[in-house]
Amino acid sequence: MNRTKGSRLLQQIIFVGPSAFFFILIMLVPFILGIYYSFTNWNGVGASHIEFVGFNNYRQIFMDDSKFKAAFWFTTKFTILGVVLTNLLGFLLGYLLTKPLKTRNALRTIFFMPNVIGGLLLGFIWQFIFIKGFASIGDATQFNLFTLPWLGTENTAFWAIVIVFVWQTAGYLMVIYISSFNNVPKDILEAAEIDGASRGQVLKNIIIPLVMPAITVCLFLAISWSFKMFDLNLSLTKGGPFGSTESVAMNIYNEAFANNRLGLGTAKAVIFFIVVAVITSLQVKFTKSKEVEA
Repeated sequence: MNRTKGSRLLQQIIFVGPSAFFFILIMLVPFILGIYYSFTNWNGVGASHIEFVGFNNYRQIFMDDSKFKAAFWFTTKFTILGVVLTNLLGFLLGYLLTKPLKTRNALRTIFFMPNVIGGLLLGFIWQFIFIKGFASIGDATQFNLFTLPWLGTENTAFWAIVIVFVWQTAGYLMVIYISSFNNVPKDILEAAEIDGASRGQVLKNIIIPLVMPAITVCLFLAISWSFKMFDLNLSLTKGGPFGSTESVAMNIYNEAFANNRLGLGTAKAVIFFIVVAVITSLQVKFTKSKEVEA
């Protein structure tokens, strides 16, 4: 009996130990240190300058930091639109590309490809499209949509980031939805068709409830992606014009590394982590309660 326990312990140490060690080293230790630094005024450069200031950083954020509040409001608006649009588009593409189309495999590849391109590279590509490409099309066609200063005003820059985010991420969610659609029992769909149910009724009353686990996963992914959005923000607008499109992630980065106030930056990161954790937990709890079994 003792040999069996010892063998199991040795197996766990060999197979789980390395991953657990690196998880603690790379994730857990920095997280704990970040919480500690959020109570200090450390500038992120020299360890000799660390001074414990208690809740002063948090007090400053809630009382005096208008830029952080503006960044949070921008991120909230962006998240709501990004999550809704990317899931609607991913769901629609997934639903259409489970139909017997001759080109569906090619279309799946085309729609998934933007997700393969890195966020920074994708942002610079779309920056060129918005500035040069749309301007050329606008000069040729005089169509108002292409003559707008897409990255030059607060409203258009906001929508530019939303467009690129949805274009990049919808393909990934499409793959998840396609997998879920393919797992819907065919006999249930055939029975509904025999009973005279329309396509809309089948979609609303049968398909959507049965693919709710995929909706749970896709909503979770979209919420986490949109809240943490940084690379597109940096490459497209750099938070401009005049800080109107600065996300929370970029505000934290600028505070910690550009302004050399790492203590204040980590305090913002802790607040951000708590907010995102609460929202995603509530989302998962709500959508899981809507799941049904086939």
